[in-house]
Amino acid sequence: MLLKGVLSLRGRLILRHYRGQVLLEEIKVSNTITNMGIDQVAGLINGARAGAFTRIALGTSGTQAAATDIALKAEISGGSLARASATASQITTDTTNDTAKLLHTFSATANYTVKEVAVANSASGGRILGRTTNFTARALANGDSLQVSYSIDID
Repeated sequence: MLLKGVLSLRGRLILRHYRGQVLLEEIKVSNTITNMGIDQVAGLINGARAGAFTRIALGTSGTQAAATDIALKAEISGGSLARASATASQITTDTTNDTAKLLHTFSATANYTVKEVAVANSASGGRILGRTTNFTARALANGDSLQVSYSIDID
């Protein structure tokens, strides 16, 4: 039962791994909302903080995500899989426009193994809202693409 007046954040991630036009795999996973992310959202509500979460970052560490995380453990900081601006929108999950959605497709120009994903509020450093590691590592070959669809449902 959903109690009105009580807010919660839930992140959900869909990863689509393509080789050319062929979808190799689609996986859906939940994520860990960070304490830092909760702090940022509270500050955005009353204007005490600036910086919307509009970036998606990828990393190579399989270290389990925790609420106390303040960054990815091993962010890919250069090349074609570096942190990127996402297309931001609002969609309806339970109540009209209750879900923030970020979408970006990364195109690998070298071989990478992606094991972690985060939503961030700046081009580098900054704050992360959520981090996820509970998926099988994605081995991307040169020329592969990884579409990341990150939804944050606010109930």
